Amino acid sequence: MPIPADWPTTETEALAEQERLRPLVLAQDDEDEDGRPAPGRLIAGVDVAYDDEHDLVAAAAVLLDRDTLDVVEQATAVGRIAFPYIPGLLAFRELPAVLDALAALSRTPDTVVCDGYGLAHPRRLGLASHLGVHTGLRTLGVAKTPFVFENREPGAERGSWTPLTDPATGEEVGRAVRTRPGVKPVYVSVGHRIGLDTAVRTTLDLARRYRLPETTRHADSLCRRALADALRTGTNTN
Repeated sequence: MPIPADWPTTETEALAEQERLRPLVLAQDDEDEDGRPAPGRLIAGVDVAYDDEHDLVAAAAVLLDRDTLDVVEQATAVGRIAFPYIPGLLAFRELPAVLDALAALSRTPDTVVCDGYGLAHPRRLGLASHLGVHTGLRTLGVAKTPFVFENREPGAERGSWTPLTDPATGEEVGRAVRTRPGVKPVYVSVGHRIGLDTAVRTTLDLARRYRLPETTRHADSLCRRALADALRTGTNTN
């Protein structure tokens, strides 16, 4: 899994790339190739695990049937870390491995759920939006924390939500969504080619029993296993 030759290597280059890409984000629903409304039936979850000491990253892509939540297919990719850790630029660390894992699937997802942010990002281009613009896939972000944004606590019942807002502008960049009664909310934002209402509805469809969507739960477990296997076997990722 070689890192692309033109991949940004400095903070300045990465910031410039975010500024270039963010006007390309489509923050509304569209239809898939068969004319079906978003988000479609095949939903992928992607996630990554790191070992900075060994300069390794493992990515997982897990494809689920939205109706049954059964795993349809899954794939992993292990490689070198593509970018240093800089808050707000995590997509540049994760995307090369995520792209390889998605490419290893035999079927194209209708929607991809990222463990992170989309428009709920200081420059409105978190991993979910970056991935969506880069690939053309429909994407959304479901994060565990609100990053630098503000929200009121949603109601205790499942499905309650409150706006996630930028304190500097008052702009709604996502929603804090209660997926389980009395459990901490998750933070949902548009990635690409999807509206916020649909992103929230999709998240709730995928989080029927636990706080996190099943897509995220499966991808998190799989990427951790892939990283552990690579470290144990000394997998050559050059």
